[in-house]
Amino acid sequence: MHWQTTRFRIALTRPLVMGIVNITPDSFSDGGAHASAAAAIAHCERLLREGADLLDLGGESTRPGSRPVSAEDELARVLPVLDAALTLGCPVSVDTSKAEVMAAVLARGADIVNDINALQAPGALDEVAAHPSCGVCLMHMRGTPESMQLRPQYEDVIDEVAAFLREREAALAACGVAPDRIVVDPGIGFGKSVAHNIELLRRQHELLALGRPLLVGWSRKSTLGAITGREVGQREVASVAAGLAAVQAGARIVRVHDVAATVDALKVWQAAGLARG
Repeated sequence: MHWQTTRFRIALTRPLVMGIVNITPDSFSDGGAHASAAAAIAHCERLLREGADLLDLGGESTRPGSRPVSAEDELARVLPVLDAALTLGCPVSVDTSKAEVMAAVLARGADIVNDINALQAPGALDEVAAHPSCGVCLMHMRGTPESMQLRPQYEDVIDEVAAFLREREAALAACGVAPDRIVVDPGIGFGKSVAHNIELLRRQHELLALGRPLLVGWSRKSTLGAITGREVGQREVASVAAGLAAVQAGARIVRVHDVAATVDALKVWQAAGLARG
């Protein structure tokens, strides 16, 4: 299985690690430590040295309760870092839901659009469909970052997440986007309770029936804090454990903050021959 992107046809023969680069002053996980372009570029380089396979750049916080920023502000944060990251020899994703931002980063050469809103914003689907080869990650989210954690409810979280992602895949297919350009993300922590997130992990293998590679992001999420009692800065071990569990359940890409620890854990997992048959 492969993931076709702008510059790379990414082999998914082993689990890949996507390193998170938050270019925001209000990130829940790092408190804006990489908000300047210089700091974010240095962080990109460090994540690659630690073994990241892909980089995911984000110029707008999507933590629970966060408020949106303008496309202009988002681009001012992202574009200088994107230009530098594109010289580092790895696939570069941009985490955005705005069509204007997608248009600008794809014109600059971004490999992947990673959209928590699954291309539902006006014009977003058109921007991706108009590009000849960019990759896209479609994520499930109920509500918006401002409202998503206000008593989320599901009859069956797996069935409802799967139905949503299937519909978004179909929307892309109707626009002529090849299936090998698409991966899907169940959206851990995005409009889900602790119980919903645990159920998604427990039954994650059921999402493999969608026929697309799974990208999963457990890193430092509040559910891990609820399970362990640890504050966000103390969740490295829990994040690695959750990421490894997601890989064991079929995820092909894990989106993480703690790249070195995740890479080491995956090396042990692979050496033990524990890949699903």
